[in-house]
Amino acid sequence: MNSMGVTLDDCGIAELAAAVSTLSESMQNGKMSAFSDEDIVTLMQKIETCKRQLAALDTRLIIEAGERSLHSRSGAGKMVPFLRHTLGLSRYDASVRVKITHHCGEFVQQTGHVAPPVLPVAAEAFAAGEISRDHVRHIMDVMNHLPVDVPAEARAEAEQILVDYSRNGWPDDLLKIGRDILARLDPDGKVVSDADRRRRRGITLCRPGVDGMTRIEGWITPELRACLDAVFAKLARPGMCNVEDPESPSATGGFIADSVLDAAARRDRRDAGQRTHDALLALVRPGVNMRTLGMHRGLPVEVVLTMSLTDLENGTGVATTASGTQISINEALKMAEGTRPVIAVLDGDGMPLYLRRSRRTANRAQRFALLARDKGCTRPGCEQPANMCAAHHVNDWAKGGPTDITNLTLACDHCHALINDGQDGWKTVVMGKDSPHAGRTGWIAPKSLDPTGTPRVNDRHHVGQAIAAAVDSSCRMWRSRAA
Repeated sequence: MNSMGVTLDDCGIAELAAAVSTLSESMQNGKMSAFSDEDIVTLMQKIETCKRQLAALDTRLIIEAGERSLHSRSGAGKMVPFLRHTLGLSRYDASVRVKITHHCGEFVQQTGHVAPPVLPVAAEAFAAGEISRDHVRHIMDVMNHLPVDVPAEARAEAEQILVDYSRNGWPDDLLKIGRDILARLDPDGKVVSDADRRRRRGITLCRPGVDGMTRIEGWITPELRACLDAVFAKLARPGMCNVEDPESPSATGGFIADSVLDAAARRDRRDAGQRTHDALLALVRPGVNMRTLGMHRGLPVEVVLTMSLTDLENGTGVATTASGTQISINEALKMAEGTRPVIAVLDGDGMPLYLRRSRRTANRAQRFALLARDKGCTRPGCEQPANMCAAHHVNDWAKGGPTDITNLTLACDHCHALINDGQDGWKTVVMGKDSPHAGRTGWIAPKSLDPTGTPRVNDRHHVGQAIAAAVDSSCRMWRSRAA
């Protein structure tokens, strides 16, 4: 029993939530002018400790949710999307919480025994409020980069060093300390093996920013680095593959005279990073015939761009690829000149395509139309883009549903598996003419998730349309006022 007389065992969720809420409101609304400077600092430190303890409580809650299969029963499938949808978190925040749980949580094994945390020292300090979530995140990063051949005693000592520093130090310093630890554990660089390097390999294309630019993160193996070095030695040298210079030599230009390259180099104002970017673009754009890579989900491997007729005529707005990436209309048209992508132009009514009843699978033209219309998985909340989805019959084929574009929709493999006639199955319907989403696919959740059985659509892939409509409306209003 704590000082407020409230414990997890002797009260319900409502009482616990009320206790936390009452304390928070008291702190928010209370006057602090009577406190001294020292009191304010002390209060900030104590509140920070409490917030860290509450953050550590996430570990127990996530484990409890996992043991009850709440993420599976909700349709989210995995814990990260479950936390995102339930708590309104970013993908990064939800992913960090799950990773911390895997490293600091105590999981019940099939034998009934409780397995200790992977990082027991960090878990204990985190639960006590002595270190923050950022401390734990950096400690995990350092420990995961230690070679697998490092003895258990050395790993335990490394964790202890990191936690001891974290109690009074800054999270940003932990990576530097980790490098020092690795240098001492492997001074000759002999412990790190090819298996360690392969374990760490990976390239991540992060979410596009507001300006459409995408950050690349990851680690590449020495083999890939050697290949890229050889390619960039030629294509990323000054004067080569300059997208801002129409006379710049390209990757497919064959023999290049020294005088031509020297002249292009004198005109080149790019830095090294920009030259590397343009070299990579030149490497994959004209030199690789994507259509030789075969088929993927019924479509050839190629760039597919969808755009509205209005945006095309006005030269404004964006085009969307099958993976959900957005580029400007002008860039899309430039891209069409070089790579010859498939371009789908949509009018206000979409693209109605039909097939005779004897065919079950959607043909290529229908898949292009689904990509252009749905843009991704249609289950509410799902973010999977069109190139990760299959064509699904809204009204089941086995029950007489036709293979017409009006009865087809996009669904990723995970969401597609949720559709069934069982008690926990999802249902799909075509939204009626009276709906603001007429013609689109509505998903009906199981009664355990939504007792009302209300069909809902997924707007995550159509945010740009709503923004475009709002901008057009604002422009029309502004012009009418100006007139």
